[in-house]
Amino acid sequence: MPVTNPWLAGPSPKRRLDRERLEERILNLLSTQNMCVLATAGPDGPLATPVRYYHLDFAVMFSTAPGSPKMRNLAADPRVSVGIFAPLVGQASSRGAQLFGRARVLSEDDADFAHYWPAFRWQSDHVERSRSLDEPQSGPLVVIEAERIVYTEHWLRREGFSPRQFWTRTPQSSGPP
Repeated sequence: MPVTNPWLAGPSPKRRLDRERLEERILNLLSTQNMCVLATAGPDGPLATPVRYYHLDFAVMFSTAPGSPKMRNLAADPRVSVGIFAPLVGQASSRGAQLFGRARVLSEDDADFAHYWPAFRWQSDHVERSRSLDEPQSGPLVVIEAERIVYTEHWLRREGFSPRQFWTRTPQSSGPP
């Protein structure tokens, strides 16, 4: 029987991408998707919530109602995991990332708010809801600066690289100035 992707057969290669190439692939994924699954933990246990996100470098951000279950969980424990993935057609198209970090809830009064806010595309949400673009969104901005990322892309096997790659924040890749 013919095999569509023979390079998927057999053991996975172990080679690692260099940091620059890995970062390019991660940023491409973050830029080409807009939905993630946010995993939090709180007094009632774990919660996995689909969230529309925006990104700035290796930070993902979203806004939500202050009293939502995810906000209650973030208040109890800011450690989170975020899953982002491209649509799956088959094993060859498998591409996604798990980001791990701590959520920070920023208001307009926070010093870092001005760094992240320009990358948050609140205007599209306002248009969908027939709200005036003269009145910027209010409410908290939740920012998660990735501390580490597990990136998976099975297409990397074609080039002899492991389909699972690991990124860790360095001082050069840290958050706002």
